[in-house]
Amino acid sequence: MTGTDPQQPAPGAESPAPSPGRRDPSSVVLGRSPALAPLLARGALRSPLRRPRPDAPYPRTRLVLPSVRADLARLAAYERICGFAAEDGTLPVTYPHVLGFPLAMRLMSGRDFPLPLLGLVHTAIEITRHTALPATDAYDLSVQVAGLAPHRRGTQATVVTELRAEGTVVWESTSTYLARHRTGNRDRAVAASRDRGRKEPPLPAVDRWRLAGDVGRRYGAASGDRNPIHLYPFTARLFGFPRAIAHGMWSAARCLAAHGTPRAAVVRAEFRAPVLLPGTVVYAADDTGRFALRSADDRRTHVVGEVRPRPA
Repeated sequence: MTGTDPQQPAPGAESPAPSPGRRDPSSVVLGRSPALAPLLARGALRSPLRRPRPDAPYPRTRLVLPSVRADLARLAAYERICGFAAEDGTLPVTYPHVLGFPLAMRLMSGRDFPLPLLGLVHTAIEITRHTALPATDAYDLSVQVAGLAPHRRGTQATVVTELRAEGTVVWESTSTYLARHRTGNRDRAVAASRDRGRKEPPLPAVDRWRLAGDVGRRYGAASGDRNPIHLYPFTARLFGFPRAIAHGMWSAARCLAAHGTPRAAVVRAEFRAPVLLPGTVVYAADDTGRFALRSADDRRTHVVGEVRPRPA
């Protein structure tokens, strides 16, 4: 399993962030983006030692990476595998997640993160894009763990990523990651109340996509996320999957590329079931901004989401 830096590294060592007064004493500035492979390996080795619970302490550090620039060759590869148009010269709405992923992995593979990295499931993401993001601009990136919460199947962590241009937030996301474990009745009741109302009437089918077996490898090369469950059948079987599965963020990005996103928008996506590779899926959407990705036989829903415009 390997990982590469999704943006051009900036020179210098990490240091405490300059912060007037007591505004943000826990921020740490990084000199370069962390390499993913060692972080994933470290997280895997520490996973058996984790004892997840909703009230566990978690890292309060906010990692900051200044002057991030997208690697244009990798950006082009990302646009091709996800289906985004490259003509407008801006970052796809999901691409800042790729830039922030190594920082999130550094936090979640650290000694003070209570959930096991192995088996951790990305369950949902909400993105707010305040304006179009020129692909050649530099941005300041920050990532932090915002908290833990009970879920009917275990414990859920919330990770917040922000992109700033000249001090102003231009893009932000909130991701939730689930560690499955046995829970008490009280935790089930608290979390189940949040999951009510999830059943929506099926959206009309728009297109059918035949997915090749190398989608996970191609997306992994473009994003740096080379988790073995996405690469080959034999590596996926080590984790209980019959074949490789598509990245959740690829599934969301592919839907958003087909749906279209206003320059200023709020995007939500919920990951409900893995997409096996190779395979065929149905993309569905309506004119209210909702979209979904379903199995070819309509028996499983893989992704549901929504796009809403917002004032710039």
